[in-house]
Amino acid sequence: IPEWLNTSVERTEKMIDFLQGYGTDHIRSHFNVDPTSGLDSLKHLEKALENKKSTVSAELVAFPQHGLYYTDTLPILKDVAKLDAVAFIGGVDPYSLDGSIEKVMDQITQLAIDNNKGIDIHLHEMGESGMNTIQYLIDKTIENPQLRGKSFVSHAFALSALNTAEAEKIAEKLAHAGVGIVSSVPFGNMIMPIPTLRKHGVEVLIGNDNIQDHWNTFGSGNMLQKANLIAELYGYGTEWQLSRTLAFATRYKLPLDDNGNQQWPKVGDEANLVFVDASCSAEAVSRISPVKSLIHKGNIVF
Repeated sequence: IPEWLNTSVERTEKMIDFLQGYGTDHIRSHFNVDPTSGLDSLKHLEKALENKKSTVSAELVAFPQHGLYYTDTLPILKDVAKLDAVAFIGGVDPYSLDGSIEKVMDQITQLAIDNNKGIDIHLHEMGESGMNTIQYLIDKTIENPQLRGKSFVSHAFALSALNTAEAEKIAEKLAHAGVGIVSSVPFGNMIMPIPTLRKHGVEVLIGNDNIQDHWNTFGSGNMLQKANLIAELYGYGTEWQLSRTLAFATRYKLPLDDNGNQQWPKVGDEANLVFVDASCSAEAVSRISPVKSLIHKGNIVF
């Protein structure tokens, strides 16, 4: 970690450049919170974002990568949670890392409530512990309505093992509680029930868990590629279906509504635009069309 911190500003700026090349101008970014790095990870991330402030915006997640208790991270997380720059309190696999769902989730939830933050839990756990953690966050969000629409489970791989009826049931619960899912759209032995989640109104955000890191290097950084993957994986093959799938790359902002009426851009909308070499939304998704220009808040990035 100390070695990585030496180059983290430079690497972060290069990562921003890379993402911008694919048309991204807003990023949810996690930063490590741990006894080794202290607040340095956040400081370096903020410095990189300050250097790029005219062309990119970000929402930051305080991420205790090594657990709250497995390493003595809770005191640092409490301090970080008070900072205005931080939008979400994170967590990772509470049962596997810290041996308790309740102890960890209660702390994370209380920190979010006390500091008016959202929650973004990274949950790789399968089976009972994974599902119990998801249900615990659902229950906490119902108990504390201020967390509605601000609570997310990233990965949530346990959902991939559910049968159709089980997936429908948990999707209803997630939607009712206002808990979203953030997914990198895994495939192979693990297929997430994204269509079922969306059918019930669950907000599903799509992103890259990795682009160039110590896990693997298969994250493309290209949100159109992610939309294309969703279309192919779940069989969204018609022009209409492909045009709707673009929503996964734009957080549900689409030029046309489901009835073909223009809904974006409108006079007064913030000038955040991506120009792609495509005749329509469906082609952009199907062909992963090249990005030709990015404009962020009226500033031409390229």
